[in-house]
Amino acid sequence: MSTLQELELAATRPKEVYGGDAKIVCDNLVRIYKTDGIEVQALQGLDLLVRAGELVAIVGASGSGKSTLLNILSGLDTPTAGVAKVGGYDLLTMKGRDRLRYRRETVGFIWQQTARNLLPYLNAADNVALPMGFAGKKRKYARRRSTELLDLLGVARCADRRPGQMSGGEQQRVSIAVALANDPEVVFADEPTGELDSATSQQVFDALRTANGELGVSIVVVTHDHEVTDQVQRTVEIRDGRTSTELLRRGGEDSTAEQFAVLDRAGRVQLPKEYLDALRMKDRVRVAKNSDHIGVWPDLVQGAAGSAGSAGSAGSTSAPSEED
Repeated sequence: MSTLQELELAATRPKEVYGGDAKIVCDNLVRIYKTDGIEVQALQGLDLLVRAGELVAIVGASGSGKSTLLNILSGLDTPTAGVAKVGGYDLLTMKGRDRLRYRRETVGFIWQQTARNLLPYLNAADNVALPMGFAGKKRKYARRRSTELLDLLGVARCADRRPGQMSGGEQQRVSIAVALANDPEVVFADEPTGELDSATSQQVFDALRTANGELGVSIVVVTHDHEVTDQVQRTVEIRDGRTSTELLRRGGEDSTAEQFAVLDRAGRVQLPKEYLDALRMKDRVRVAKNSDHIGVWPDLVQGAAGSAGSAGSAGSTSAPSEED
């Protein structure tokens, strides 16, 4: 077969789509803000995949880009470049009418501030029924689903109470019911336990896990609190506008956690900062390919110059042999 024939055959094959059938696909996502002639790159080529039915936490320090990411995924902001898709919607090209439908039917939201989740003059049942009314659902259906969701999340007793008559934990669980009202594909929770004590926070995460397990909805929790890693299946850390590491929990109650560095499509890896600091790695590192892994070590020459070759220092660590 000639080279031309091979190229023509390759062109007819279906191309692999990054993310496949993932509910959330971010590929080399960029968001640049311009203020008074100054450019700030809040997202610098971020990659993220969230599959159907996953319960994921996105964590990061202030200024890491997690709030910008949430605003884009929720339809409140538009990316500068790259790919951002949720439930099949292309958030880069989505028009106004589609954006309204997207926010009403495809995604649900739970904000840290109760005032953004619940109307103070409506009781819990009516708050849950309200988004269904906007979506054109019949009143009888809305009333029945409202009752089912409040019962599922353990706050059926609050059906006739207004937000001011509920505790903070009860308010947030009712807010979860509101977010689930129109049977969304993805629910975003922005610091959902930021104003709650630890015991009440546990109740809220129990409710999120119940919704995730019973309804199969994908849930993304955005927070600065690394402690949520014990509450979710997978934790994605954002640093400097990029996904840097993931913590994946395996098993049930006695689950174990494994940490991963994120490899983007260009082959770039962001290693955990605490690892780099511990081994005094910077600017340049040594790498070696083995049959089943790639090794990364401090640059011996650079380390010797920086630490005067002190015995036992991280900078003078020798590379393991091929058998290690």
